[in-house]
Amino acid sequence: MSKLTIRKINQLTGHKASIFALNTAEKPQYFLSGGGEGWIVRWDLADPEIGNLLAQAEGNIYSLLMLEKEQIIIAGNMEGGIHWIDLLDTQNNRDILHHKKGVYDIRKVGDYVITLGGSGLLTKWSISERRTLESLQLSNQSLRASAYCEPRNELAIAASDNNIYILDATTWQIKKTIQGAHDNSVFSLHFSLKGDRLWSGGRDAHLRVWLVEEGYKAISAVPGHWFTINDIAVHPEGKWVATASRDKTIKIWDAYSFELLKVIETIRDGGHINSVNALYWSSYNNYLISCSDDRSIIIWEIEQ
Repeated sequence: MSKLTIRKINQLTGHKASIFALNTAEKPQYFLSGGGEGWIVRWDLADPEIGNLLAQAEGNIYSLLMLEKEQIIIAGNMEGGIHWIDLLDTQNNRDILHHKKGVYDIRKVGDYVITLGGSGLLTKWSISERRTLESLQLSNQSLRASAYCEPRNELAIAASDNNIYILDATTWQIKKTIQGAHDNSVFSLHFSLKGDRLWSGGRDAHLRVWLVEEGYKAISAVPGHWFTINDIAVHPEGKWVATASRDKTIKIWDAYSFELLKVIETIRDGGHINSVNALYWSSYNNYLISCSDDRSIIIWEIEQ
């Protein structure tokens, strides 16, 4: 295992419940978190001690997206609700109960937004009108995660039916279905920065890598963790990949050789004491940010 230096910068404990979502905010030094108490908090990596509570929604917040130009936050909750939070004009806030069960991912693709629901529904939203444009019943089970490959204009969707669906991001035509991509629910996805590889993690605890240009051929499959791989994040320069798991650990992998470089653990590194639910790799000092069922957020500095 290669030597990486891991330094714990700070541990933030403002949330009152499990934290399920992390995402970028309006500036690189800021990031957002969403928790089980419905809080949406903005944190400043330059001064992280105190978070700024931006909004409180109903139910557990499972997903977050910041639209920087419009200054709008979109949040998805466990009941299928979509919250549109206008930071410039609260009169424009909207709460729309659209999906059944949880909203597990929200992503901006081109000039629209997509949401993934617990009933297998994929929905496209108009940003300006804040309404649905199109929906596709992609699976009869939960859609858990998405990834967008800009060079190929393709969407990858992870589902609890064990499949990964590859869609044309414009027409929504299903270009490929990776049947049985994992032995259980597929929980996490991330394209490499070049868009030539797709990383996936599942409830089967396996980490798999797919070669995009060869029809999503599997080129690596390892038992990455002991339990579910909840999230995958790629370093801003593309050299490392981080995985978060219900086994309480974070693992750092070489993005090219797929070699395991580092395991961030509870006791040795001061890591999380419960399931690590989400990761966000910020371009601000290349900090890796993690959140957990232990109600805390940890900021990590990782150097070679």
